[in-house]
Amino acid sequence: MLVDPTTGQLTAVSQSAVLANEAPEEVGHELFLQQIETSTPPCERAEDLLVGLRAGRRAVGEAAAAAGARAVAMATPVLAEQDEHFTPKSRYRQIQAEYGEMARQSLVCAMHMHVDVASDAEAVRVVDGIRPWLPLLVALGANSPYWQGRDTGHASWRSQVWSRWPTAGPAQPFGDVATYRAVSEQMLGWGAGLDAGMLYFDVRLAADYPTVEIRVADVCTDVEDALLVALLARALVATVAADPTRPTWRGDLLQVAGWRAARHGLAGDLVHPVEARLAPAREVFEATVEHCREALRESGDLDRVSASFERLVATGTGATRQRRVLESAGSLRAVVEDLARRTEESWA
Repeated sequence: MLVDPTTGQLTAVSQSAVLANEAPEEVGHELFLQQIETSTPPCERAEDLLVGLRAGRRAVGEAAAAAGARAVAMATPVLAEQDEHFTPKSRYRQIQAEYGEMARQSLVCAMHMHVDVASDAEAVRVVDGIRPWLPLLVALGANSPYWQGRDTGHASWRSQVWSRWPTAGPAQPFGDVATYRAVSEQMLGWGAGLDAGMLYFDVRLAADYPTVEIRVADVCTDVEDALLVALLARALVATVAADPTRPTWRGDLLQVAGWRAARHGLAGDLVHPVEARLAPAREVFEATVEHCREALRESGDLDRVSASFERLVATGTGATRQRRVLESAGSLRAVVEDLARRTEESWA
């Protein structure tokens, strides 16, 4: 998000920031003028992804500075805000007109991950099979306890804001590509979205790339947190693609599992993705690592993922760190300043 350096309030200068970008990395618009977007190139190695994450943040940071703002990796507006400023593009105007308050309250920032797949058929198998493992990614990346000047009581309030969209959340299993296409077309035909870009399933087939797109995580302030979520996501995709056998999960139960992850982060029990019971976050993480151990070994990420989880347990999730700053400094303005500082340090 784009923040005024003096007040900490969001500032609607994304058009100027995008025009100011001189870096090779992508700097793009989003739904609101208070947001800015970047992405990484496709990567195979964790170190390359880390370099890409830092380069993208440096690009948006420098572009924001040229527009008189700071780029801050925060998932929700921390301070009380008065007005929404939609980016003046025809598609965004349509979204505003069609979806009203739901669109106006969607000023949030997420982290989406694309993982390549061999075919659409494999992609649908992954979409169906990966669902019970996704709440852990919500918990690991939880970075949005505050909304408009209030503590929401959640670790990831962004995910709850986004869940209001009619296509958002854990879809029912599709079974095959034809069913995925038919359900998607029916949803759009009923007005649940303007186009395929508004199919906000937790995980979906990407429209323009041979990938599945996992869409459950908050934007992380610290790049090491983002890397942990991305490495686990890739390993889960590879594991499900190699062995599509999966337990049958009801979508409504998965919605509750996602809510628990959003509510507590790593501080409370999560839903065990195999045994369908409440379990400590560490046990759920260990079950997830065991599930995709072979994929993590093949990518060389097993030790890194385990060490990153221990670091996250020791330091706390992004949500925990934000609350710690408020407790010590006594103001949400200090929380924004800390987020801005850590964002800028993340590309150093």
